[in-house]
Order: sequence, then C-alpha cells, then structure tokens
Amino acid sequence: MREFFHPDLDGIKVEQILYALSDPIRLTIVKRLYKSGEQSCAVFEDLGKKSNLSHHYRTLRECGLIHIRRDGRHSYMTLRQEEMNQRFSGLLLSIVKAK
Repeated sequence: MREFFHPDLDGIKVEQILYALSDPIRLTIVKRLYKSGEQSCAVFEDLGKKSNLSHHYRTLRECGLIHIRRDGRHSYMTLRQEEMNQRFSGLLLSIVKAK
C-alpha cells in the first residue's frame, strides 16, 4: 500500500495551516488530537461521512498539521505538535485554546 505524503518542516506554510483550520470539522479534529494524542481515524466518524472525513484528513496532512500512519487495515493520526512548535512557536497552542 502507498505511503502518505507528509511535508517537511520547511515546506509547512502558515497560510495553509490557517486555511485548513478555517473549517470547523478540521478544527475539531485538531483540538481532539491535541487533547488525546494519537487516535484511530475511526474515532472521528461522529463528525461526518467517511468520504468527507477523508478529504479533511488529507487537507490536515498536506498542510503539515497531522501525521497519518497505517497499521494493517487501520489508520492512525497524530498531531505534529513538536514540529509545529519548532516552525511556528505558540501557534498551535493559541489555536486549540481559542474559543
């Protein structure tokens, strides 16, 4: 099975992050990952249809916010917190703490 593309730290742009987080579902996914750490993609099925969620996961992954790994038939997401803090210090914390 093909591996997912994850941008290098230098390839992550703040404009893409802010665009990705302008969607309330993607923002909810990021906030949940921030609180709980790695999660199965199946955990977020309460947020919408599988096809729509796949699009949201791809947007978050391609802008550099999340890392997705496969384990057999299951996929797991992790928020790239440390890398985000290296590239944009305090941005992620400000976003998840905002109401």
